[in-house]
Amino acid sequence: MSFFTEDYLNFFIELAGNNHKAWFDENRKRYEESVKKPFYAFTQHLIHTLAKTDAQFADLQVKDCVFRINRDIRFSKDKTPYKLMCSAVVAPNGKKSKAVNGIYFELSPEHVRAYGGIYEIDKEDLELVREGIAANMDEFRGIYESKSFKKTFGEIHGEKNKILPAHLKEAAQEENLIFNKQWYFYAEFPAETLLADDLVKQLLHCYEAGKPLEQFFNQFIQRA
Repeated sequence: MSFFTEDYLNFFIELAGNNHKAWFDENRKRYEESVKKPFYAFTQHLIHTLAKTDAQFADLQVKDCVFRINRDIRFSKDKTPYKLMCSAVVAPNGKKSKAVNGIYFELSPEHVRAYGGIYEIDKEDLELVREGIAANMDEFRGIYESKSFKKTFGEIHGEKNKILPAHLKEAAQEENLIFNKQWYFYAEFPAETLLADDLVKQLLHCYEAGKPLEQFFNQFIQRA
């Protein structure tokens, strides 16, 4: 089942050269019909599919998952007002979720991407994750070196700290990813993938492939 048409891609291609309110207002109806409505319908279908096997997604609302197309330009040198893609995070509590359990995806005219893992984390949880990795290095390495994870995502990405607390330095010599302050991963597909009938299947595969690592992280930071 395909939710999108070529005009989804064409809208963003044209927006890239006309990223201002006047053009967007002139094309607002087109945005609603070719972009927003199908993206919301697709996200709802993905939520419904995940909820069939995981009750955490049962009461999740689309509006709590989809990010606005408007950019936050308050502190940015780039003052163009609109993003050149649609994105959403399907996770318990949607965009407000504290748990690492779900999938973030973005559909643009350049690519389709599905993300998982940890991108933002507070100082207390960062230390808990690092200590969790240090105490369970074989388990951690076994997950990110598994055939499924490597075939789907390749590797774990993220910025690193140069300095660690003293009690973690020895473990970090054995497992370099303890230096990370982010642990995220993603799979990338051609933009035309969003026109295919198996787009949901592709994202669900990414969700399942990333789930063991997210469950590993959650045992240290998930809140009741």
